[in-house]
Amino acid sequence: MANDNVAVRFNNVSFEYGHDKPILDEVSFALRRGTKITLMGQNGAGKSTILNLITGELKADDGSIYVDPSLKIAYAKQVIPREQMDLTMREFFAACFFEKMYDIDRRIDDVLDVVNLKASHDKKIGDFSGGQQARLLLASALIQDPDLLILDEPTNNLDRAGIEHLTQFLMEYQKTCIVISHDADFLNMFTDGVLYLDVFTKKVDQYIGDYYVVVAEIAARIEKDERKNAQYEKQIQENKDKANFFANKGGGMRLVAKKMREKAQEMEESKVAVRREDKAIRNFTIPNQPDLSGEILHISSFNIMQNHEIVSKNANISLGKKQHLLIEGPNGIGKSTLIESLARGKSEGAKIAEGVKMGYYRQDFSTLNFEHTVREALLSVMKAENEEHMRSVASGFLIGREIIGAKIGTLSEGQKGLVAFAQLVLLEPGLLILDEPTNHINFRHLPIIAKALDEYQGTMILVSHVAEFVEQIRIDERLDLEK
Repeated sequence: MANDNVAVRFNNVSFEYGHDKPILDEVSFALRRGTKITLMGQNGAGKSTILNLITGELKADDGSIYVDPSLKIAYAKQVIPREQMDLTMREFFAACFFEKMYDIDRRIDDVLDVVNLKASHDKKIGDFSGGQQARLLLASALIQDPDLLILDEPTNNLDRAGIEHLTQFLMEYQKTCIVISHDADFLNMFTDGVLYLDVFTKKVDQYIGDYYVVVAEIAARIEKDERKNAQYEKQIQENKDKANFFANKGGGMRLVAKKMREKAQEMEESKVAVRREDKAIRNFTIPNQPDLSGEILHISSFNIMQNHEIVSKNANISLGKKQHLLIEGPNGIGKSTLIESLARGKSEGAKIAEGVKMGYYRQDFSTLNFEHTVREALLSVMKAENEEHMRSVASGFLIGREIIGAKIGTLSEGQKGLVAFAQLVLLEPGLLILDEPTNHINFRHLPIIAKALDEYQGTMILVSHVAEFVEQIRIDERLDLEK
């Protein structure tokens, strides 16, 4: 039954990819109009699948999904598709509409003002920085003037100013909104409730309140369930002991023993399935290239984007082993361009010592071959293929049998990130270059990743807007492109 105030309702919805990858099992929940809901869960649990079921891009295997037919839905996905990178901004926004929009330039200007971005309408999407592309994704949804706004990891690549701007916008937003994010502090500013997709049970739990309220409720529920099960365990053992006692008496006592065993079985079946917390990845170490010494990298100059022009700056940065450099600056100034030129050995103002093995973590995962299986991707970076070692490292990053044979392109963005980190461990680089390594990654994994980077004994260059993450890592040099 439809309800005048219900925007979306799932009723016993089940969905799986193929016959061996269940995502949802009889999931039920309802969203009211005007609420701002967070969708949370472990990497690969199926959060984006739920959003695609809401938009109709996917169809449920069983159960029913009600979406108010009067709602106009706009979905800002995690990343801009590769095939759209050659589009101009004007073409990119025009593709958001089914019919030709004759006032598209005015609409673009209005929506760019909302996301705090200024650029030529003829600029190609691929020429924008990762942070600017994040703003364009939000703008591409807002330009449609939706009644239901869906945002998938909207803070990825955004600098602090961008996150503050987005937070303020969502706090003032009057329509229905569903957000996937691993940034608890960001979510707590505007969310009315949480849908939590449990990767183990394939169910969705619905909570009222922000993320911290949800964590407290989950902890209380686990404690209550474990206490209840402990009582059952005690009674079960008592009944088993009595059954054994009466069974040894023989005669009519065997019937009493049988009833005791049946009672124990009933209590066994009544035990509560205690919720398991999302797994975090195991502690790991990124081995460094052992045969290096002296200066590994020297930067004498670099280019930045200033007032829409490329400007050259002088520098004098020298890095050896065990030295970590943080590159800072706002979205669009040229951080990703700089480290990409370093990674590809095409920076005229930088020199990397000969024989240095480089590990490059890109924010768009384009260093991964999306047609490779996970197994192929991991084996490809090893000096000598070692299946047992590869699988041991993979399992530490929650890459198990169920996804080791899957193609990279079928993984969630968070799973791609874990594959990229597993590659770095197997590669054993002498120079580690990381561009926004927190993007798409479950917040439970971030302290473990920060610890591994802090302890890395090779040379490292890091770009990250997440201050809480950077604070956990030893930084020896800072290069602020803006200053």
